[in-house]
Amino acid sequence: MTIFLDRLRGFYHAKKDKTEKWKSFKKEFNLLKRLDKSGRFKQDWTDIYPCLDDKTDLTYFEGHYTYHPAWAARVVKKIAPAVHVDISSTLHFCTVVSAFQPVEFYDYRPAPLQLDGLTTGKTDLTNLQFATGSIHSLSCMHTIEHIGLGRYGEKIDPDADLKAIEELKRVVAPGGNLIIVVPTGIPKLAFNAHRIYSYQQVCSYFDSFTLKEFSLIPDNYLEAGMILNASPGDADQQHWGCGCFWFEKP
Repeated sequence: MTIFLDRLRGFYHAKKDKTEKWKSFKKEFNLLKRLDKSGRFKQDWTDIYPCLDDKTDLTYFEGHYTYHPAWAARVVKKIAPAVHVDISSTLHFCTVVSAFQPVEFYDYRPAPLQLDGLTTGKTDLTNLQFATGSIHSLSCMHTIEHIGLGRYGEKIDPDADLKAIEELKRVVAPGGNLIIVVPTGIPKLAFNAHRIYSYQQVCSYFDSFTLKEFSLIPDNYLEAGMILNASPGDADQQHWGCGCFWFEKP
């Protein structure tokens, strides 16, 4: 009964807050219309585009997809390869990095991007078309945890992530670099969204590689930021952290 009442109160306050925001929105709309004498723009109520939740003291951002591409871009800059290959990471990464570094981007659902320095294509992470030991700089970020859960139209396969990992390891050249990003914390599967891995799980899957750097986006990233050179203990304390692994193939 207590939980129900708490939810009811939450619904009431949310509805009240939204009502107040609408009142403020209408007031400001009318104020702007009265003040603007230039006639530069047509102002009509039928053209409104209400943005009611942006009056905040700080700019909110989602930590995983803000920090991890920024971290990976810095790693690629250190590697400075002739070409960097990315598989199915956020498009923000390949599009920005291609401004200073030639990038090839591949995805199960190809992205028809058209930018200088960027080429795109289709691939299946469980059956990559690249030759063994052919890629010197490779990334696959916030992707492995999804494979085999059917979310993106692929077939259901509980071991698809492990198959993808073996393929990634296969195509990296000796002495080459592999950037992996996955959710980290207490291991569990949240169907059909993602898997969460422990730090030790990830390291065991890549035990034939050398870990050059592990950094972490913690649950409390708004306060802590990104933890560079984090410890395994940091990772395993998270509910849904973001583990950033930079491996090198011997």
